[in-house]
Amino acid sequence: MPRQLITSGSKFEEKIAYSRAVVVDGWVFVSGTTGYNYETGKISGDIVEQTEQTMINIDKALREAGSSIFEVVRVKYVLPDRNSFPIVWPVLRKWLGDVRPAATMVQAALMLDEMKIEIEVTAKTGSGNYLLR
Repeated sequence: MPRQLITSGSKFEEKIAYSRAVVVDGWVFVSGTTGYNYETGKISGDIVEQTEQTMINIDKALREAGSSIFEVVRVKYVLPDRNSFPIVWPVLRKWLGDVRPAATMVQAALMLDEMKIEIEVTAKTGSGNYLLR
């Protein structure tokens, strides 16, 4: 299977030389994704809204790769403020509650101060679970 590159249209992809996701050998590796709405180029100041938009962005990349949220096996959350992590748990349960991937949360500064959360996932393709959502 040839390597497939997925783009979101984010200005950062070209500037930093990366892809939103890379598909290889039935695996989808989704880069750290933030809460920018790529249609408007804007990001909410609210961490809950950013988390929801981040999951929408990830879902779109997974679908384009022939996968889905239901095929996520690993997730990494990066937040500048670890104390804000519990605030977004309801959004994460909404998207990943039935999936329950292996997970890690890291506290670290993000590229821009307006970014309040970044999420990275790894998923499989081909199980047919993309039909469920």
